[in-house]
Amino acid sequence: METITETITLGQNGPAVTPLCIGTWAWGDKLFWNYGNHYGPEQLQAAFTAALEVGVTFFDTAEIYGFGLSEEFLGQFLQKTDKQVQIATKYGPVPWRFLGQSVADALTDSLKRLQLERVALYQVHWPFTFFMSQETLMNALADEVKRGRIEAVGVSNYSAQQMREAHQILAARGVPLAVNQVRYSLLTRQIETHGILQTARELGVTILAYSPLAQGLLTGKYTADSVNTPKDGRRIDPKFSKEGLQKLEPVISLLRQLGDKHDRTPAQVALRWLIDQGNVIPIAGAKTAEQVKQNAGALGWKLSDDEIKQLEEVSRPYK
Repeated sequence: METITETITLGQNGPAVTPLCIGTWAWGDKLFWNYGNHYGPEQLQAAFTAALEVGVTFFDTAEIYGFGLSEEFLGQFLQKTDKQVQIATKYGPVPWRFLGQSVADALTDSLKRLQLERVALYQVHWPFTFFMSQETLMNALADEVKRGRIEAVGVSNYSAQQMREAHQILAARGVPLAVNQVRYSLLTRQIETHGILQTARELGVTILAYSPLAQGLLTGKYTADSVNTPKDGRRIDPKFSKEGLQKLEPVISLLRQLGDKHDRTPAQVALRWLIDQGNVIPIAGAKTAEQVKQNAGALGWKLSDDEIKQLEEVSRPYK
């Protein structure tokens, strides 16, 4: 496979990263993903190596993934390469963290696990701040940008209004809000109707799209008449039921059709649709080298305007 050289800037002046990000939620997570059952450290190391080989050097993790294990794995793998890799991680604003100092402490712990001096992107994992005000939180993050321990500040699952507020507090410190990480795919288009996409464009905030394949639904692997059912936390999701899968048929069939035309898989077309929105980076989870290579097939080509429009139309029921 050829190495990818496309890059995209996070926010207005953040680090330049690959337009596809590898998600590491499953790295060490036993609760949802059954880590240790069908995959372990060898598979994860191979996935990491495969990503660097195809030129994808942007990884997303969080302190909560595998209770720190995900960051630890990345830290170990980073030690074995001299390639320039960008790591995004996340801070969990839990109730007992109410002082700005707790942001600094959490970052210190994350950096220790990652064995890094700084991260490319530090994100607030969810918008509820409990006893810590947005003021305290955003100022603590701005402090870390000034200290040089984070290159760019991001949020996750913030509404348009919450994004504006965060953006404003940071701007007063001369720090741009670089990212809002939200659920976005052909099957989850609410960010378009809720003004999040529009506000992000207006503020110069990059969208990181998690679950870009709707947890596997857009791979075409699950159909109404197939026997494939997920073996993890997804099996209770109504979208994976027979009715859910029947409703999905027109979307999958168009993805197949466009895939055949471009010599790509349905999943690669679904990821490319997000990239071709502009200012959107899909975070594709990967537990194996094979999955990484699959995801990387979304890079190095483009959908035509007409094809983007067709996908937009067929997936409208999911707005």
